Amino acid sequence: MDQVKISYNKFFKLLIDKQMKKGEVCRKAGISTNSMGKMAKGQNLTVDMLARMCVVLDCKFDDIMEIIPDNNGRAESDKSE
Repeated sequence: MDQVKISYNKFFKLLIDKQMKKGEVCRKAGISTNSMGKMAKGQNLTVDMLARMCVVLDCKFDDIMEIIPDNNGRAESDKSE
């Protein structure tokens, strides 16, 4: 199975809306700036890290991330089905 493609663009838009800086979220959530770098690159993070960010931002998972569908409208990991 291929790796699922994730976009965290919603996270970065939410930071702007809430007038928060990435460093502030890192401090309050207890996560490293390296994790923020992974988000910028669309790499996977642990559910725990995402949950801590949601607590800090008072939001849900789908407010900060989304699965990127392939050209057929399916998640990248669904291709083999």
